[in-house]
Amino acid sequence: MSKSYYCIVAGMPDISLDDSKQTYTIAQLKDEIYPQLSTHDKELIDLVLLQVDNRNLLALLGDKNAAIESGGLFSAESLLELIEATRQGDTVKGMPRYMMQFVEQYDTMQPDNLFKANDLLCGLYYEYAMHADNSFVASWFEFNLNLNNMMSALAARKYKMDVAQVVVGSTEVSELIRTSNARDFDLGNLLEYADAVVQIAAMDDLVEREHKIDKLKWKWMDEATVSDYFSVERIFVFLIQIQMIGRWMSLDKETGNEKFRQIIAQLRSEVKVPTEY
Repeated sequence: MSKSYYCIVAGMPDISLDDSKQTYTIAQLKDEIYPQLSTHDKELIDLVLLQVDNRNLLALLGDKNAAIESGGLFSAESLLELIEATRQGDTVKGMPRYMMQFVEQYDTMQPDNLFKANDLLCGLYYEYAMHADNSFVASWFEFNLNLNNMMSALAARKYKMDVAQVVVGSTEVSELIRTSNARDFDLGNLLEYADAVVQIAAMDDLVEREHKIDKLKWKWMDEATVSDYFSVERIFVFLIQIQMIGRWMSLDKETGNEKFRQIIAQLRSEVKVPTEY
């Protein structure tokens, strides 16, 4: 049974995705809430923070002097030590195994395939996180894997790309997305949100589409924790939600559209997508 964190959760502010200002930050959570968690529950929260380390690891593999984001678990020095140790055939205690697996595979990639490195890292990360010994946390990462794969595959169809090349993971759902020609990848009976994702992917406004995806995630989290409100699961959700709010606060609609256009332009360049939309 999950440990009760009544006092912690009761003291957390009410937040929504459309908040115009951030009333709580990840730094506050790490300073005020994280020290009160059990060792096991800290490890669950760490799974979210590892997303920052993943981005930092990729950056440092490209440039050992790269500036890194704050808010992760590991310093630049620790990540560089992991890279060097992996290349020497050693391991670094306390570092996730999937990171070492990634460095090993990254070093075998041809230069013209390095644009696939992020997908490779995401696949290894999700596989690692889906083995969390907490059913809600494992389900959250599986939900995200499914959601990201569906969105990537639908974009690949639109731009006449090879769908199999953009799907990561080795789950039943991942395999269906790789191989099915159905509108919803034959997922209608497996995933209750499959049709909603197809509809969102068809939206032309890139920022609105991204916002709808975050609203779908928000709804999924709230519904999945309705009976575990004063638990580590709710703290886990709170962390993800304040991350979402922070991201949208830093991105107004005009700059958001430009950012997403740049992502699409880069993708089209890397895989030589036809010019027709």
